[in-house]
Amino acid sequence: MGEFPHIFFLAAQMSADALLAPIRDHLAGLGFELVDLRRTGTLQRPILQVRVDRPDSRPGQGVTADDCAGISRSLERFLETRAMVGPRYVLEVSSPGLDRPLRWAEHWRRFVGERARVRADRLGGRRQVEIVAVPDDGHVTLRQEDGSEVTLALDEIREANLVVDWGRIPKR
Repeated sequence: MGEFPHIFFLAAQMSADALLAPIRDHLAGLGFELVDLRRTGTLQRPILQVRVDRPDSRPGQGVTADDCAGISRSLERFLETRAMVGPRYVLEVSSPGLDRPLRWAEHWRRFVGERARVRADRLGGRRQVEIVAVPDDGHVTLRQEDGSEVTLALDEIREANLVVDWGRIPKR
């Protein structure tokens, strides 16, 4: 989906971690889930990237451009009214895309049985795996291409995205 950048002011001391809970709660109130939150850019042009989805979405039937625009307006007002103002920021709200990131335990649980591309040192870099189980909020069990299973702590995983199964996406 398209991104809708809005320039606003956000406190310099507010890291993406500090914004995580308030943004997650705000999005839940709008009927959406936070998929990813990143603070990028430069000191002169910081960017807050927010990726959202519907909790019940399926491949090809998720967040629309209109949803992103509405969420962006609401989130901008939310951040401003909470006095999270300061240096100039760009707010980008977008859908997670078909190869959505997997960040938190609830994401891994939702996609048990799916394939993911995971980058972790214990896997020897980036590997394609099947999500087997989520034994607790801090770990995920993965089946590697050779059939062996490995349980990783979520904080060991540098990056993880779903692998697109093009056969499951409805044709238009």
